[in-house]
Amino acid sequence: MSRGICPRVNFWWIFAVLFLVKVVDVGTYSCHEVKTAFQVRQIGPLKWVPETPGTDVELLVCKHQGPSCCTRKMEESYQVAVRRETLQIVRSYSFELKYLISGHTTAFQDTFQYLLSFSQGHLSSLLEDTYSPLSREALPHVNALFSSLSLYIRGHNLSLEAAIARFYDNLFPLVYGHLVNPGMGAAGKSGECLRATRQDINPFGPHPNTLAQELRRALGTGRALSLALAEGTEVMNATEHVSLTKECLRGLTKMQYCSHCRGLTLIKPCMGYCLNVMRGCLASVAELDEPWRRYVAALEELTHAVAGQHSLELALLGVREHVNEAILHAQLHGPTLTATNRSTIAQHAYFFLSLPPSPPYFVLSSFCSSPCFLCFLFLHPSCLRHSSILSSFTMKPSRNDKPRSLKKISREFLSYVQRYKSFFAVLPEMLCEGETVVEDFTCWSGDDVVER
Repeated sequence: MSRGICPRVNFWWIFAVLFLVKVVDVGTYSCHEVKTAFQVRQIGPLKWVPETPGTDVELLVCKHQGPSCCTRKMEESYQVAVRRETLQIVRSYSFELKYLISGHTTAFQDTFQYLLSFSQGHLSSLLEDTYSPLSREALPHVNALFSSLSLYIRGHNLSLEAAIARFYDNLFPLVYGHLVNPGMGAAGKSGECLRATRQDINPFGPHPNTLAQELRRALGTGRALSLALAEGTEVMNATEHVSLTKECLRGLTKMQYCSHCRGLTLIKPCMGYCLNVMRGCLASVAELDEPWRRYVAALEELTHAVAGQHSLELALLGVREHVNEAILHAQLHGPTLTATNRSTIAQHAYFFLSLPPSPPYFVLSSFCSSPCFLCFLFLHPSCLRHSSILSSFTMKPSRNDKPRSLKKISREFLSYVQRYKSFFAVLPEMLCEGETVVEDFTCWSGDDVVER
């Protein structure tokens, strides 16, 4: 009796075990996890992912012996996805550096603007408090001068010396008509003649040239730093649009997604393998390493020069004193200046009158032969007429809140930028650190799972 029951029990026990093994086997070789990863990463339509692995799949990149959860359409979608994801990661790292440069560019420019506005107000107060007869007419020329200084330090293509010379040319008729010969005024054709002869008469002595030299040295460094920072932003813009070759895309796909074809959606690539792939993909970017190191060294030198010894601040604060000294020089040499002015203008009149009345000399000869011009040679006040001074572009005032000092901004900027000195050399390592997990004991070699 017992002998008949035992065989039947053993048979059903064996059948149950075989059935469970079959169920586990089907679950193991399903493509459910692959489909989930395909959906989460938004790689493509889910209908392209098979329910179970196939054995006769024609793949170009993720070839291997055995069943696969990938199809050709999935493989193509993986290449599109890996290109998008890699460029996004590169842009994220580049954006950090780009933001560092652009943010400090704004900080430097704000401080430059503040110093320019402070110096402008300093000079305007001198004219209003000490030379009030000419201050109203002189202020537009002060605005024009500091507008030019602002554009110059921001890197615009203009001559600093020409801007300073133009300021003193416009200042001379005002000083001559209100201070050297009070009551004469500085409007009309007399002012034009004085303006045209300022550099020949040299009423302000060496002070215009001295001011131009000091500002060129101090603002020239700030201008060079502004241009260098702008160049760095352009380099980072170019990095964001790095191109990935077909060979690179195949390597990235094999590294990041071919493991999915075997149902291994969580395994990470091996570090050495990842570095080889990334370095190959970013070879053109790595070529920027040496130029970038030289660029960072130049930035460090320029930043030290801008902030060192407060040269920029002192040069801008000195504008008021140089203009004051120039006006005092003209007043001190008033009698000599008047005689020299008559002689110089007479020479100009003789020169222009001797020219044929053809453009562009026709206007000048007509002007210099006018009765008013001849009266002006003898400083006759009845011939002088007032005219409105052309308004100049006023530089935007700085923000009400005082920006940080150049030294503080420079110290902060250098501490950050030095960390990025080897940015282009270590970019593959930075990308791979996000792709690999050091704690795991196994990793993906591109062909199989291996121990780290």
